[in-house]
Amino acid sequence: MEEALVTRAAHYRDRLLRETRPEELCALPRPELRRTVEALVGQMLEEERAILSRVDRDRLVQWIVDETAGYGPLEPLLADESITEIMVNGPREVWVEREGRLEPAPVRFRDREHIRHIIDRIIARIGRRIDESSPMVDARLPDGSRVNAVIPPVALSGPVLTIRKFRPSPFTLDDLVAMGSLHPAMAGLLAAAVRGKLNILISGGTGSGKTTLLAALAGAIPGEERVITIEDMAELRLPRPHVVALEARPPNVEGRGEIPIRQLVRNALRMRPDRIIVGEVRGEEALDMLQAMNTGHEGSLTTIHANSPHDAFVRLEAMVAMAGGRLPVRVIREHLVAALDLVVQTERLTDGSRKVVAVAEVRGGAGRVRTRAIFRFERTGVAADGRMEGRFRGLRPGEPLPRWWARLEVLGVAPDPASLYFGER
Repeated sequence: MEEALVTRAAHYRDRLLRETRPEELCALPRPELRRTVEALVGQMLEEERAILSRVDRDRLVQWIVDETAGYGPLEPLLADESITEIMVNGPREVWVEREGRLEPAPVRFRDREHIRHIIDRIIARIGRRIDESSPMVDARLPDGSRVNAVIPPVALSGPVLTIRKFRPSPFTLDDLVAMGSLHPAMAGLLAAAVRGKLNILISGGTGSGKTTLLAALAGAIPGEERVITIEDMAELRLPRPHVVALEARPPNVEGRGEIPIRQLVRNALRMRPDRIIVGEVRGEEALDMLQAMNTGHEGSLTTIHANSPHDAFVRLEAMVAMAGGRLPVRVIREHLVAALDLVVQTERLTDGSRKVVAVAEVRGGAGRVRTRAIFRFERTGVAADGRMEGRFRGLRPGEPLPRWWARLEVLGVAPDPASLYFGER
């Protein structure tokens, strides 16, 4: 919006704040709020004998509504379903991600204080705080979108805001197949693994699609089962009838009241779960999660930040060692092999697309953790438009079926074995 119109809109917004009760305005449903603001602004325009075109008047009213009860310049970006991430680096430096690619956004903030005002509005709704003594905060929007904010002195150039948006309904495995993120045979095996109560670890880097895949796999859990989700910041929204969502709590202003994920995992075991889903293991809770998998709570799902299945197990070993005191490495590795059945590796490719690049079974032996790829994605080159080209491959002829295949067959959920063998010339 042009500077002159913004200045005029700010003038009427200030009048509204002075002459009305802002808290009552903000409490109105969005459509009613717009009608009320439009009527009040119309009266002010008549009083001041100001003339505006219908288009400018609509834009002015929308700006006031966004600034009064919304998130200001972020509102059109939040409403755009093609945008998956919003990054505010400064008043005039706003970026968005579409289809895995970054591009500048045509919106601006007035100044750094304007950004800070929006950050405060976001975190106020969930009782978090941000100031010089605590300059970083994680929060979420009412729709579940994840928010991270950093302010000075940590952020040297001013407040920085990052928002990862989430769909109102999660992707299904069929959706991911249609998007080219995984092969139909991979989706069939993963759905069978979930129904057969195999324990699955999803590994990948930041933004590689771990949470998206986790929600898609959770969609394959039978509807009659009781599912408990445990997250540092609640993101999973599972459209199923019996879900209990638990969220970790950071310490309060006095440094007390923290409830870590490890405590929630232990408590979940007392809540009669059929399945436990931990959004991400990143510390000592890894030991409790593995113990749960080894003591009858099968079919559990979790994610970890790692660049390969091997790296995932190296990280898990370190986490368990931190939590388990003096457990020998050999014992930890035996624990991992006994607890986990499948590791799924996700990756964000150079063209911005997200792929499941490996589905591997977990094997042990000689005091080591080994994995064997059942499916893999092989890159073959880059197309003229910059898109990454490649193909999915399954097991080679003559390779044995996974060690837990008989279990899927006994339960009646195993797919056609032939679907695991494809991709060879």
